[in-house]
Amino acid sequence: MTKKPSRPLIGLTLDSEPAGGWAKQPWYAIRQNYCDAIAAAGGLPVCLPHEPDLALAYLDHIQGVVVTGGAFDVDPSLFGATVKHATVTTKDRRTAFELALMRGLLAKDLPILGICGGQQLLAVALGGTLVQHLPDEIPSDIPHEQPNPRTEAGHEVIVAANTLLHRIVGQERIPVNSAHHQAVKAVPASILVNASAPDGVIEGIEDPTRRFCLGVQWHPEYHISPADRAIFNALIAASAA
Repeated sequence: MTKKPSRPLIGLTLDSEPAGGWAKQPWYAIRQNYCDAIAAAGGLPVCLPHEPDLALAYLDHIQGVVVTGGAFDVDPSLFGATVKHATVTTKDRRTAFELALMRGLLAKDLPILGICGGQQLLAVALGGTLVQHLPDEIPSDIPHEQPNPRTEAGHEVIVAANTLLHRIVGQERIPVNSAHHQAVKAVPASILVNASAPDGVIEGIEDPTRRFCLGVQWHPEYHISPADRAIFNALIAASAA
């Protein structure tokens, strides 16, 4: 009898909050749909606490990682900025853990999917820079912090031909949700911009030299289009290979 292949173990980075609100002690959190998306695509989701000194130890056990989004920003000093915009808020321990984890993933060429803020940190790990506050640098009529629910599209993105993302979604334009005030500003020549909003804001990046190294600015875990499911399916396929 042939044994059914096991599900690849996919790490999901958690958000963190200080004491108060739901708990009297500091607490971790993650939206259920992140885990649901991994399970639906055939992976086994596992959540990763913020232990920077243990980040590389996780890589002995997991086959891929999703670096999730959150309502915070990458410290501008990490991409060489000397001025911090007034809107920037950071979660330093979370970022230290995720950055150490990313660097380990990149060194071992393990599959990585960066979502929203996770894409922004991925860009920084790959040598890129960020726009600290879109309204100040790229004025636009496109609602990058959409007022309608995240389960609906906020705008479309244009997918670049001859990219991993295009091979995954098979379309030139896809609807996406949008919940960010920062974005990728520039990446090294070796990194591809695989999607952009009609106003020119970078919406996706990838490293073509690695097995699966993909970042998207939107939140595909909401599954608002078949393209979103395809992204998770591709991550799991790469992680299972």
